[in-house]
Amino acid sequence: MGILDNCCNSDPVVLDRVEKISGVPYYSSLKHGDDKAAKEGKRLLFFKVDYLETAAVDALFASEGFTSVIHFAGLKAVGESCEIPLKYYQNNITGTLNLLEIMGKYNCNSIVFSSSATVYQPCETLLDEDKPLGASNPYGQTKYMIEIILKDLYASGGKYFPNAAAMKWKISILRYFNPVGAHPSGLIGENPLGKPNNLMPFIQQVAVGRRDKLTVFGSDYDTVDGTGVRDYLHVDDLANGHLKALEFLMKTGDAEGVCSVVNLGTGTGFSVLQMIEAFEKNSSVKIAYEVGPRRPGDLATVVAKCDKSKEVLGWTATRDIDEIMRSAWKWQSTNPQGYTSA
Repeated sequence: MGILDNCCNSDPVVLDRVEKISGVPYYSSLKHGDDKAAKEGKRLLFFKVDYLETAAVDALFASEGFTSVIHFAGLKAVGESCEIPLKYYQNNITGTLNLLEIMGKYNCNSIVFSSSATVYQPCETLLDEDKPLGASNPYGQTKYMIEIILKDLYASGGKYFPNAAAMKWKISILRYFNPVGAHPSGLIGENPLGKPNNLMPFIQQVAVGRRDKLTVFGSDYDTVDGTGVRDYLHVDDLANGHLKALEFLMKTGDAEGVCSVVNLGTGTGFSVLQMIEAFEKNSSVKIAYEVGPRRPGDLATVVAKCDKSKEVLGWTATRDIDEIMRSAWKWQSTNPQGYTSA
């Protein structure tokens, strides 16, 4: 098993914490240099490689013999994508094309792709997988375009590749809603570099004194308390969804192939004020906030319909809002500055 990351938005210290939690030793050239014996003794490999570097990725597939891929790589800040769209299109789409080309070259035909609810057109009723698509920002467009690429690749039957007669693509596209929370150990959690782009890191950083207050964007929506409602999913449930997706692909024969699209959410929405209240309940910390104007493009409600994930993958979210908040607070309170606290 291997991890490929260019570390532009992450910290390699996470690997030490993964090893501590799992008991699975890892090898990284950042830690072990070029120690061949160390590499051969490790069961998790880490490669500091950018997937835009075609030759480097090709070399890894040639040497490691990967049989499947879970594709998380990509830039993901909606606001930033509007400011530097070409970087997002180049990184997310070109990188994915490189990855798929190399997968096909080395007979690796199974991929779980990290997509997003941003691929849907604005809609305030429960979002099932058949709702109209059409993202409203460059980040969402990259996810939407990659979904199209994967569907076209599947439909082609793999004829582009030399071993096409023996291999059809097995693809699982997972549309995330709002991942939140942290590992229950408090060792791994969300650690945005710079200004957070999502609600929960803001709440957590106010709680530990890194920020004075939270701004709530809009209080006049047609919701339970006037603030925006979203579907928040514990990251451990999200991780389990990927394992279920990979198991689903492994059960599918190479000659058969499959391309499946499912939502990963809870089917239940919480407003911004309800999220603040739930965090305060589980942390005993008061969160200062002010109400500001609506943000352009924000909807009142975005919540998943999740029947298909249960039907296709046998997956449902099991962790409630209190577990989300307890884990988030344990992470942030024991790592007030994120991984730099270490």
